[in-house]
Amino acid sequence: MTVLLVALGAAVGAPLRYLVDRAVQARHDAVFPWGTLTVNVTGSLILGLLTGAALAGAVPGSVMALLGTGLCGALTTYSTFGYETVKLVETGSFGQAFANVAVSVTAGLVAATVGYTLTA
Repeated sequence: MTVLLVALGAAVGAPLRYLVDRAVQARHDAVFPWGTLTVNVTGSLILGLLTGAALAGAVPGSVMALLGTGLCGALTTYSTFGYETVKLVETGSFGQAFANVAVSVTAGLVAATVGYTLTA
């Protein structure tokens, strides 16, 4: 049953990631990967909220499988973050590559911490 919940969450998370990424990138005329940053930080916040709530006993394991592992796992993307950072380096956009790493990691950790703190 858990595998089905994860698959269902992922079936929503992956297309959501694509749609959010495209919508955000369409609003920015820049090579900086704003769409990937948006989904990764949003996913980190959601996972922080869920984790804090689960540890407080307010979210059952089935919801964590559906939303935490499935939805957030498919919504966020470390591989695209890595790929886009390498592409920035290859095109000589070293400052943007550094900013992408620094902002993505920092904002993701802050978002997860805020979410966790709000629900723990």
